Amino acid sequence: MYIHDNQNDLSVHNACECLDLSRSGYYNWKRQSISAGEIDPFEMGLKDEIQRIVLDFLGYGYRRVTKELHRRVYLVNSKRVRRLMAEDNLLCMRKRKFIPVTTDSNHGLRVYPNLVKNIKITGLNQLWVADITYVHLLQDFIYLAVIIDVFSRKCIVGIWTEILIRS
Repeated sequence: MYIHDNQNDLSVHNACECLDLSRSGYYNWKRQSISAGEIDPFEMGLKDEIQRIVLDFLGYGYRRVTKELHRRVYLVNSKRVRRLMAEDNLLCMRKRKFIPVTTDSNHGLRVYPNLVKNIKITGLNQLWVADITYVHLLQDFIYLAVIIDVFSRKCIVGIWTEILIRS
């Protein structure tokens, strides 16, 4: 009981050494007392603190909750926090990452055949191709459109624009 009552002041290793006990014996005793129905007061206080953090910071997962517990001077492992949050059904749902739509291939419109499939390119400015993509910035996205000469593979035109409205 001495180790259990003073676990915030003294490490388990040092307390077991002072009392001439093995650490494994202490943990076996602790596991048996918890399985016998005895409620661990530290774990109950930890559950209460986790619930307060989750209410204060909606959307925090177990990793952020663990860091917040460390800031509040609770020395606890992230695996334990995840287990306790799962027991209380406090794990947050992840948001899907926003991916802007650049093309819509599911349509009923006519699809034109590829006219350049069998063309042999022998010089500059015989065939230009274009494409569009997006670049993810810290806060937003920008679209980038380019026109490339197939023979030289050089960019003829490059245009970018910002997304002003997300749908």
